[in-house]
Amino acid sequence: MDLGALILAAGEGTRMRSRLPKVLHQLAGKALLGHVIDTARSVNPDEITIVYGHGGELVPTQLSAPDLTWVEQTERLGTGHAVMQALPSLRKVDQVLILYGDVPLISSSTLTGLLSCLRLSNLALLTVDLPDPAGYGRIVRDGMDRIIRIVEQKDASQREQEITEINTGILAVKRERLEKWLARLDNNNAQKEYYLTDIIAMAVEDGVNIQAVHPDSEEEVMGVNDRKQLAYLERYHQRQLAEGLMHNGATLADPSRIDIRGHLTTGQDVFLDCNVIIEGNVSLADGVRVGPNVVLKDCSICEGTEIFANSVLEAAEIGSECRIGPFARIRPESRLADHVHIGNFVELKKSQVADGSKINHLSYVGDSEVGEQVNIGAGTITCNYDGANKHRTVIGDRAFIGSDTQLIAPVIVGEGATIGAGSTISKDAPSEKLTLTRAKQISIDGWQRPVKKPKA
Repeated sequence: MDLGALILAAGEGTRMRSRLPKVLHQLAGKALLGHVIDTARSVNPDEITIVYGHGGELVPTQLSAPDLTWVEQTERLGTGHAVMQALPSLRKVDQVLILYGDVPLISSSTLTGLLSCLRLSNLALLTVDLPDPAGYGRIVRDGMDRIIRIVEQKDASQREQEITEINTGILAVKRERLEKWLARLDNNNAQKEYYLTDIIAMAVEDGVNIQAVHPDSEEEVMGVNDRKQLAYLERYHQRQLAEGLMHNGATLADPSRIDIRGHLTTGQDVFLDCNVIIEGNVSLADGVRVGPNVVLKDCSICEGTEIFANSVLEAAEIGSECRIGPFARIRPESRLADHVHIGNFVELKKSQVADGSKINHLSYVGDSEVGEQVNIGAGTITCNYDGANKHRTVIGDRAFIGSDTQLIAPVIVGEGATIGAGSTISKDAPSEKLTLTRAKQISIDGWQRPVKKPKA
């Protein structure tokens, strides 16, 4: 049967104290709503419809995708009203899965279990028992343990408020039944809103045997209403990711101090020290070691490479058995072959460095092609930008670049060439020769160092 996923994401989120719509606040580097969309996709719906409101077009603009249908709720009159707005886009489906844009950690397995209940019933709810259910709608059952209704906190009696089983709001329902029940909704309640939960009592009246499913953890169904809740779910989610890495053979110096804001794959015997930050798509092969306070974004790093403390790598490909850092920066479009050493306070940008080459101290190499077994001394700069255009520097195999050298691109340093320390090279340097540019050293007799004039 055709399935439609409906995500309600129109709330303002006043407790976030933010100009940004609540569903665009990030968890693990991704918008809350983005997490829900990805999980909805995992159950292979035929349609995904999102109801938005607060923030206007900012939400659909930032999360636009070809498989998403956006419906604006101009008047926010409750969850039932939000679903009413989306019904026209769900006419072709037989089943509707209703999710919430501020409940980011719902799992695919839980949703699969919920949907499987529609084989036995027209309506299935996701419920959970909480030690402190304050603020949530309570699940009211009869003497036969059958669900008979949901009562909201503000409308609950004292006895009903003592119930610990709460409604998560997430449910699966046959579309035809949903349409009929929505048509009967009213707003005769404390909030003067159309509650989607009121369809539960209607289902009971119609003799529907309502099915209930529980998630594996209560964090799966926790919503984000303020920054404290967002921080709690961030750390919970990061701990889950850390445990997954350790299960796959990685060692984490402290599993509570890692931030994965994208997707990380690791081989065996990978070591991650404290405060490593992962962004985008990162792969670490067997035996890679990453020091403390390292940032890796959209990188692939091959076997046995070590990244030392406080280094930043972005959109780079790193070969095997390399040594990088500490305090190194590898910028986008840089590729390092095997056994390359990039030392402290070295910056690479859009450069390729071949096997066994070393750039160990305080250098900038940009828009360059560095051959095999090259040694680049401290303080070397490839001057690649003339104020309007970028130019390339080519350094041949086995070249030796002395300290404090400026290579004025475009320029070629031949194979086996040696550049004397302190040189400014603006013309091609021939292979197997020493090239240097220095002014004559002189000493001046009788020279007096200036002194400050005494104060008046």
